[in-house]
Amino acid sequence: MENIEQIKLFIDGNFVEGSAKKKIPVLNPATNDVIAYAEEASIEDVERAIDAARRAFDQWSKLDPVRRARILYKLASLIRDNTENLAKYETLNNGKPIKEAVGDVLYAARLFEYYAGLADKIQGETIPVPGDRFAYTLREPLGVTAHIAPWNFPLPLASRSLAPALAAGNTAILKPASYTPITAIKLAELAKQAGLPNGVLNVVLGPGKTVGSYLVQHKEIDSVTFTGSLEGGKEVIALTSKHIKPVILELGGKNPNIVLPDAKLDKAVQGIINGILTNAGQMCWAYSRLLYHESLKDKLIRAVQESFAKIKLGPGIEQDTQMGPLVSKEQLARVSYYVEEGIKEGAKLIFGGERPKDERLQKGNFLLPTLFDDVSKDMKIFQEEIFGPVLAATSFSTLDEAIELANSTIYGLYAAVWTNDLSKAHKLASSIEAGTVCINEGPLTYPQIPFSTMKQSGLGFEQSIHSIYNYTKLKSVVINLS
Repeated sequence: MENIEQIKLFIDGNFVEGSAKKKIPVLNPATNDVIAYAEEASIEDVERAIDAARRAFDQWSKLDPVRRARILYKLASLIRDNTENLAKYETLNNGKPIKEAVGDVLYAARLFEYYAGLADKIQGETIPVPGDRFAYTLREPLGVTAHIAPWNFPLPLASRSLAPALAAGNTAILKPASYTPITAIKLAELAKQAGLPNGVLNVVLGPGKTVGSYLVQHKEIDSVTFTGSLEGGKEVIALTSKHIKPVILELGGKNPNIVLPDAKLDKAVQGIINGILTNAGQMCWAYSRLLYHESLKDKLIRAVQESFAKIKLGPGIEQDTQMGPLVSKEQLARVSYYVEEGIKEGAKLIFGGERPKDERLQKGNFLLPTLFDDVSKDMKIFQEEIFGPVLAATSFSTLDEAIELANSTIYGLYAAVWTNDLSKAHKLASSIEAGTVCINEGPLTYPQIPFSTMKQSGLGFEQSIHSIYNYTKLKSVVINLS
């Protein structure tokens, strides 16, 4: 990475320059130095990508699904073989610690393995109907699918929707975030090596306001998968409504982390730390609200504060780094704004809330892990997604109060509960409005577990055996046999 990389578009099996003749500087958030220049796509480039995907669809959708599976297995194998290199790019581009980036790459490989295994298992069913008739259903691929990937987990979240879409016989156009385009193009390189036919996967780069908007509302795009902000999701819904197409949205979260008096505190504290400091808190499923029983106030808050104080900040590429920088100066400014708002609104700042003093970190987008206590539910830091290493702690006295607090936001993505009481665990799991509730663990997921959304955290779900049907259409056939 000593030399500045030149990142091109990937259209119809070729790496090409953008006709916009513009280059997007790609930065290392640990230093804000330029590490690459990415070609910005023009509208004409997007049209070429859509045309290529449309032409490739006829061949790819009719290919023996076993052959599709072999190509996707080969891609998964190549991702694994290139784990070290891909993780390095992810870390230098996103800022996360290298150990986290390695896990992200391996998760992407696992996604392609999982959906490769389902490629030849997409089937319809026969239906009993009255009279001398035969009825059955077919599962058919949708066509050309668009995938708008975020910057916080660039490779795994792109793979999460690409893998089932390609396995089901669709072709795809991927638009990664402008902040983090490098591994999207590296994935395209590996897909080409794996034998993916030209046009089946295309990658276009550029701003969401122009390239992304044009892509999702295009009449030749048959479905859209978007992972990003609530505001971005609303815009996608508006843009796609013109042509009425399937949309999968995974948006924000303001996830409660509930600690009951009987919890094993050492494990709970470790879960709290992982939940808010992994990826510098830049996760839709971050444990950003700590709801704890009032009897734990002094002990738990002190333990979290002491853990925050021990966290080693630094460039993600360094092996001993535990938390890297935020992805951009803009994101640092956003998170810092919420810290200031928390103080203004009367929350008690226990730790952090400022830039680290270490001289070598001054060029990067670093912020100390930040802990607020005595946060009331009407405060911004309780209600709004911050997307940074800021934990808002609130006490409760009863289980019903904990449930009410947990459900007091517009989001419903993820939640955690720490207790050894099985009946309370089940009550909380059924009462919390969240797509996933994790008991005594997390945050974690697997390809076989649905990653679901509720409320304004999105539409639909990703992952699991059922997700492959997100990328098919159901057709009924009825035959009169008389």
